[in-house]
Amino acid sequence: MPNSNVLIVESNGTRADIVTSAMQFMGFVPQRWDANVPIDSTTHDWRAVYIGSIDDEQLCDRVLASLDVPAEQLLVLVGSDSPQLERLTKGGSACAAQLEVLDFPLRYERLAEAVRRAPSLRASTQPAAPLRLVGSSSAMGRVNALIRQVSPFDSSVLVLGESGTGKEMVARAIHDCSPRRDKPFVAINCGAIPAELLESELFGHEKGAFTGAISTRKGRFEMAEGGTLFLDEIGDMSLPMQVKLLRVLQERMYERVGSNRTQRCDVRIIAATHRNLEQSTADGRFREDLYYRLSVFPLEMPPLREHLEDMPELIAEFNQRLHRRGLNSVRFSGSAMQALRQHTWPGNVRELSNLVERLAILYPNSEVRATDLPEKYRGMQPIDEASGSLVRAMFDGQVKPAASHTRSVLDTEVMLPEGGVDLKDHLADIEVGLIRQALDVTDGVVAHAAKLLHMQRTTLVEKLRKYGLQSACRGSDTSPHSGTAVA
Repeated sequence: MPNSNVLIVESNGTRADIVTSAMQFMGFVPQRWDANVPIDSTTHDWRAVYIGSIDDEQLCDRVLASLDVPAEQLLVLVGSDSPQLERLTKGGSACAAQLEVLDFPLRYERLAEAVRRAPSLRASTQPAAPLRLVGSSSAMGRVNALIRQVSPFDSSVLVLGESGTGKEMVARAIHDCSPRRDKPFVAINCGAIPAELLESELFGHEKGAFTGAISTRKGRFEMAEGGTLFLDEIGDMSLPMQVKLLRVLQERMYERVGSNRTQRCDVRIIAATHRNLEQSTADGRFREDLYYRLSVFPLEMPPLREHLEDMPELIAEFNQRLHRRGLNSVRFSGSAMQALRQHTWPGNVRELSNLVERLAILYPNSEVRATDLPEKYRGMQPIDEASGSLVRAMFDGQVKPAASHTRSVLDTEVMLPEGGVDLKDHLADIEVGLIRQALDVTDGVVAHAAKLLHMQRTTLVEKLRKYGLQSACRGSDTSPHSGTAVA
């Protein structure tokens, strides 16, 4: 079990229980002061002390001295009716700089505020180089701020949000910024494991506990000892399993399947779900007591459509990951980025990551334009649709390739976007789209495509090289002097 870090000095048993429970709820490990039990300052990491109904001034001073912690490094919480309040708040008191007064009935918000205001407490629990999730938007700024606030404490965190928003990344960031960062981070998807096997996965089993249990196996709680256990898709856990999990969270004890030996656990719980647990609770599909046990600190991840301004940073991050895996990066033109911003992104950040990897394979070290995107990501592309129909009709001899006809199509179909457009990129996209379609209807024969586009074959070859479209052509000769098909 972890060492105590908060000492509760209170003769009133009811108040001592209240303060102890509140500090445990915030992730601290409180210890009740007992005159018969010496305070061990060598094995405990004392960060705070609560002084309540203690009349003896000398006893109070001895208790503070026994903690062996400099006054500027110790948060002192004092009850508003404590006999020691006036003495400890005097200007000459060493405790005055980091002293907070608590009124009763005790309010959790007031206690949390007192803890946040203690500079030495923040300094002792904050890692040297806190991690952050990618994104400079206000939405991601709020997420990163919440991660920094909750990381130093052992409070349970419930990460909410749609699938693909990065809930496991949040859990890992909290763990990596916490005092437990040197211990294991263990994740388990509660929705991917059959209900009858989940108990064994979480708590382990003894040899012979059930058919197929050929050896003793550790569970995820045991693997994560001292660290963090991430319970993904907790909303898909069966009701019987919820009861067993609730007991472990309350008592911090469990037994392996097939064993009667109780084991204690010291793990921080971070859970996540894409479901509405409040609605699931109302419908009887999720236990209300477990919900409140898990959601001590709820943290909601925004969907990608609500922070599209982070897309360039996310793409840069994905390119770096691809580079570390030995893949090439990919760039997006202004028109391609504009098209991507029109997509609804039901798969959120995970969908964007998959798209970047797909395009990096198709167009390595190249710039992807709107016409290169998969169809569903192109957004409204009336120019390409109109020009594609026109090209095929012209090749089939159904339409005379008159400039007036082309102008009429463009004039009726193209609308200037509300935010304006990069004309150079947009015209290049139109050109690439027409070239691709001309090559498509001519089976990649450059000479035929050039005739269809009313340009010299050598001019088309140069454009193919400029836009990196040689792979769309048939043959292998890219020389402008060849009369055969080129690649």
